[in-house]
Amino acid sequence: FLQDLMADLKSELSGSLAKLVLGLMLTPAQYDAKQLRKAVEGAGTDESVLIEIMATRNNQEIAAINKAYQEAYHKRLEDDLSSDTSGHFKRILVSLALGNRDEGPENLSQAHEDAKKLADVSSNDSSDSLETRFLSVLCTRSYPHLRRVFQEFIKMTNHDVEHAIRKRMSGDVRDAFLAIVRSVKNKPAFFADKLYKSMKGAGTDERTLTRIMISRSEIDLLNIRSEFIDLFDKSLHHMIEKDTSGDYRKALLALCGGED
Repeated sequence: FLQDLMADLKSELSGSLAKLVLGLMLTPAQYDAKQLRKAVEGAGTDESVLIEIMATRNNQEIAAINKAYQEAYHKRLEDDLSSDTSGHFKRILVSLALGNRDEGPENLSQAHEDAKKLADVSSNDSSDSLETRFLSVLCTRSYPHLRRVFQEFIKMTNHDVEHAIRKRMSGDVRDAFLAIVRSVKNKPAFFADKLYKSMKGAGTDERTLTRIMISRSEIDLLNIRSEFIDLFDKSLHHMIEKDTSGDYRKALLALCGGED
């Protein structure tokens, strides 16, 4: 029945509205799996989508995505990520796809050691071991523990870990590590920022707007709305209203909920 309904809707709707409505009919894991598949199939890879999803989902969500991916495409997500990316970026994604991040509380002495690991830039440091050290901490430790690591890092170096990543890394590796750090610090703020960027200036990045509104709609959209106002001094509702039109706008506003 669902397949028939989706086929009917597909023929009735078009463009961003169709993507929004059809996306809402999938489970969150099916939707994420579909977005990841789109990001790796065909020529070229959409690294920003891979980063956005893989860097922000918890172990349960990753497990559900892996299952949905296998069911829909008869392939392992990990294998597709592996064959479509390379180097340290590949290692980060594959590590995240395992979905075995520690879930325990912070450990103070360990946090101190981890911060030291991230801060220790000896002059003979090959970037190789630098990325490996960041990966071993950022992709495996629990969120509460990482927050403590970031505090320890500031005490040791007098600057934020984001500053260190921007200064010492580049490209997709830098973007992936920054996404993990921001997600750990404040996930709703991370998504509020992405939503704002999808709409500010001329033109709208409807793909990003649609994807985040769908994927966060039943998780933390209220928190995202609240962070949005704090960060940008205007409501998400107001910005969607100004930046989109027609039935697509109506559907997004219904999803967004009230004006803040």
